[in-house]
Amino acid sequence: MLPKNEREPVSYGKGSLHPSEHASYRDRVTGALVHQVTSHPSINHPTYFLQSSFTPDGRHILFTSYRTGSAQLFEAAFPDGEIRQLTAELPIHAFSPAIHPDGTTVFFVRGGSVWSIDRKTLEERCIVTFQEAQLGECSLSRDGEWLTAAIKQLGQNGVVVGRTDGTGWKLIPFPRTVIHPQFHPLDSEWLEFAGDPAPRMHRVRRDGSSLECLYQHDNNEFVVHETFLGNTGDIVFTVWPYALKRLNWDTRAVTVIAEFNAWHITPDRAGSRVLCDTNHPDEGLFVVDVATGERSRVCLSEASSQGSQWKTSRYALAEDFAAARSVLGSGTLSWMELSTDTVYGPQWTHPHPSFSHDEKLVAFASDKAGHTQVYAAELN
Repeated sequence: MLPKNEREPVSYGKGSLHPSEHASYRDRVTGALVHQVTSHPSINHPTYFLQSSFTPDGRHILFTSYRTGSAQLFEAAFPDGEIRQLTAELPIHAFSPAIHPDGTTVFFVRGGSVWSIDRKTLEERCIVTFQEAQLGECSLSRDGEWLTAAIKQLGQNGVVVGRTDGTGWKLIPFPRTVIHPQFHPLDSEWLEFAGDPAPRMHRVRRDGSSLECLYQHDNNEFVVHETFLGNTGDIVFTVWPYALKRLNWDTRAVTVIAEFNAWHITPDRAGSRVLCDTNHPDEGLFVVDVATGERSRVCLSEASSQGSQWKTSRYALAEDFAAARSVLGSGTLSWMELSTDTVYGPQWTHPHPSFSHDEKLVAFASDKAGHTQVYAAELN
């Protein structure tokens, strides 16, 4: 074997294969077995917390890596198989990939376009393009027929929605920044999305009708990370940093599930458990029983979880962004700028935990080793 300093440089490109970077350890608090999937000295993180990063068969985990110099999609055979690069050249939106229920097709965003890629052939297809726009992360309907994403286009905010075959796409306008649009798990005629800042939670029909606010609150009630509570069809959300709460989809009644600093949240499919990370203080990842509010710790994340706003209990206001700009320069800060936002923080420094499809594993990110890496903890 050649000395390390004389080895040939790693060659990356679409379809390139690379050795496993797997290591494992026992969490020092809970004893859970944790798999470290990546170790490259660059940013590497699971796709996003609102959907699983694992393929439905559990044999691969998808992740975004900057090891080539820009955000590209990779997959690793789980737990300790080869790593394969799926996309190349123009960067993807780092948190946009969404895996179709067929396990083969993956949707993602580049700029103002939604793309799909076939994991077997690596063939890419442009689904739809919105000119002079930037799209956010993708979200799929439960049956895999419909896609949605947030949009910013020529000063207009809103939600775009259409079929995965590229037909029927439309823009539903909204007067404020939109984040995290999602389909109702039991009725894909409905979308729920967040308006930023308050009031946060809204719903609209897929055809653009029946737009309404689900919960009225002001900037002092820091509602974040709302998502559907699995097959219950209700919504679960965090009032940062005080409580994990539930909103009834039909009556809009709000109830408390548990009072603690739950942060990013992901329910299981049944809606009986909620997975979350914590911050200020970071006590690790937890699974919360929805019926009782009792929680059990999965493992530590030890992520840096950056962002000045998470030290407060209100939304960022104009003066907060102005202060950030005074440090970072005059460039616009927004939900799109994941690398420079000191207010909400570089998103790759947050754990963003999510379940595997069989709900026996928890994927998360942590920069505890200096660079953000992909981890997966086994649930007892």
